[in-house]
Amino acid sequence: MRTLIEKVWTDHVVLAAEGEPDLLYIDLHLVHEASSPQAFDGLRLAGRQARRPELTLAVEDHNVPTNTLVITDPMGSKQVQALRTNCAEQGIELFQLGDDRQGIVHVVGPERGYVQPGMTVICGDSHTSTHGAFGALAFGVGTSDVEHVLATQTLALVRPKTMAVEFTGEVPAGVTPKDLILALIAQIGANGANGHIIEYRGQAIEQLSMEGRMTMCNMSIEAGARAGMIAPDETTFAYLKDRPNAPQGSLWDQALEYWRSLATDPGATFDRTVTVDVSTLTPYVTWGTNPGQAVPLSSVVPDPSTFDGTERAAAERALAYMALEPGTRMRDLPMDMVFIGSCTNGRIEDLRAAADVLRGRKVAEGVTMLVVPGSMQVRQAAEIEGLNEIFEAAGAQWRLSGCSMCMGMNADRVQGPQRIASTSNRNYEGRQGAQARTHLVSPAVAAATAVTGRLSTPADLEH
Repeated sequence: MRTLIEKVWTDHVVLAAEGEPDLLYIDLHLVHEASSPQAFDGLRLAGRQARRPELTLAVEDHNVPTNTLVITDPMGSKQVQALRTNCAEQGIELFQLGDDRQGIVHVVGPERGYVQPGMTVICGDSHTSTHGAFGALAFGVGTSDVEHVLATQTLALVRPKTMAVEFTGEVPAGVTPKDLILALIAQIGANGANGHIIEYRGQAIEQLSMEGRMTMCNMSIEAGARAGMIAPDETTFAYLKDRPNAPQGSLWDQALEYWRSLATDPGATFDRTVTVDVSTLTPYVTWGTNPGQAVPLSSVVPDPSTFDGTERAAAERALAYMALEPGTRMRDLPMDMVFIGSCTNGRIEDLRAAADVLRGRKVAEGVTMLVVPGSMQVRQAAEIEGLNEIFEAAGAQWRLSGCSMCMGMNADRVQGPQRIASTSNRNYEGRQGAQARTHLVSPAVAAATAVTGRLSTPADLEH
């Protein structure tokens, strides 16, 4: 009896030796401009070629200016040009700016059908865990590992422990996948899953769309996990059917047979199990500077004295950086900016949720709102549905695809000590710009917040 995690891991072991890391075969290598230049340089200096270039996909996303296709930042321009040169030399497919397939790597991979159940997927980016939503074993790696995979299509890894996160109860109306994952991280802490791969389980997970599952797995890293996975099911198969790089014809039938075998066997055990009761959850928001510092939006800023040890010191530092006082109602916090996008919440389902809230309403005076589709394909789908017209009529900026304000590697940054409601995945100090004060929320909460100018839920707009 084996878990999903054990099945996929074992199926990819090329070499195992007592006391040594396992050598895993890698099915898909995703590359972007921000983390790959040194890896390609190492390959070149060693006189090597990419062993399986057809198993690597490159995209331009981190440095992309989302208001134009012209990169003006010298470092960003240099990184993008290096990626283009490296991919041309190594015969690697690259989705460049201007390509209608371009977008954030963790959005593009799934929507093109590159990521499939049972695969191993790596990228020089921590949020590679996103792809675990398909029942793939997906994780971020460092530059030396990127080079090793380019050269050998394998990677040496110590097998992590396994963790089951069981979501029990019925999900209340208004609670989104972003709220589920923030609630989990708040419960176990930002390092609570350290050394583990998580399998998300339970009816609440089974009922999620693939977009929702990707949001969950995306933020596994914020819980300290090595990766997060969800067993593939009919929802997974329906999403993948007829996508450009998915199996076709008889190969589809063969793939389905294997994919259906991946679910955790009844009676299989995990090293650790965590239970989250979703029945009483409400929308969540972060107050501090790590994703574990989160509370229900209906709550207040906590008092550091209620924490112990290092958590107390972390809370004190977070409140100082965020300029917050204990006991302040989260709903009383005014926002300067609202950002909807990123590999966490930049998919079509996320944009629909935000547009539903904004329809017929206006962004509050003094609030700047950016809506950034996760890919050009998402942007096109949104425009066909007229979502862009809703955003623009409300006073939001409708942008091109890219990582945008998620991590401030491009022109989209918070200027100074401004407060921002963001659908991205990290609220670290300076993450979205020097002195930026980030509050992580769902797309629906972000949209409602844009309307009121203060942290709000869609339900607040009905009062």
